[in-house]
Amino acid sequence: MSFTLVEPRTVRLNRSEMAVPASNQRFIDKSTQSPADIILFDLEDSVAPDEKNDARRTLIRALSEKDWEHRTLSIRVNGLDTPYMYQDIVDVIGGVGDKLDLVMIPKVGTAADVYAVDMLLTQIETACGFKKRLGIELLIETALGMKNIGEIAAASPRNESLHFGAGDYAASTRMRTVNIGGPHPDCGVLTDPNEDGLREVHWDDMWHYPVARMVVAARANGLRPVNGPFGDFSDSEGLQVYAKRSAILGCEGIWAIHPNQVKVINELFTPTEKEIDRAKRILAAMEQAQKEGKGAVALDGRMIDIVSIKQAEAMIKKVDLI
Repeated sequence: MSFTLVEPRTVRLNRSEMAVPASNQRFIDKSTQSPADIILFDLEDSVAPDEKNDARRTLIRALSEKDWEHRTLSIRVNGLDTPYMYQDIVDVIGGVGDKLDLVMIPKVGTAADVYAVDMLLTQIETACGFKKRLGIELLIETALGMKNIGEIAAASPRNESLHFGAGDYAASTRMRTVNIGGPHPDCGVLTDPNEDGLREVHWDDMWHYPVARMVVAARANGLRPVNGPFGDFSDSEGLQVYAKRSAILGCEGIWAIHPNQVKVINELFTPTEKEIDRAKRILAAMEQAQKEGKGAVALDGRMIDIVSIKQAEAMIKKVDLI
């Protein structure tokens, strides 16, 4: 193992992140009862340009007046290349920053983007006397951001999570798709003909590389990797496969864009009773092995060792957060 140890920046449950348009009062009202781990109020893509000012006022009022109980709250501000971002931070953070936990920066391209937001947050927190430091969520959705993802992830001690935005990433890299996440019927390869001249299609995952790269950059810097939404909210089966694949790649969770998705997402990113039981038995078996001076033992016909302890402990820690 490297002498450089990587510890999680902030331990926070992040299985589901429910995106809520800050311009929609009805959706905001409903989100007060959402089982999502994080509520993300969006001031960016889901809010029309002529509604930005009203959306800020609506959000400030909602954060001030409503009871959000234990919920983790975040806002997605507009991009640094827009005339809206500065006002998003000054008005919302300056007004109700003590009600929030996180700020999401969209379309992050370089570490300098993170420095800029960090500076504004620091000045506002100091001026307002806020005792709680806001964390930063980083949305990677451009070719530039993916290229610089390691530097971006390490750019601020406020950084908590990396997120992948498939739609804008596809546009930035000129991918031939208009889908937000999910498969593409033309993304695959043909096998060589068999003895009967028949060939099969092996489907590729067009999102594997960017998501895997995001996971590596996040974990190397102690951040939570979170995948973006599954766009077809009417396709429960597709959502389940998408969530399972994200979990297998190492993601902590994914976004939800419809309330009906949240329960499914939470369940799929929660270890099953079978997984929890095996993790506990691994820890018990390895504890006994260490007492006997052994480095590895067999459990259920499979070899387990010190690496198995790390995997089991990670699973138990996640369960403890739920």
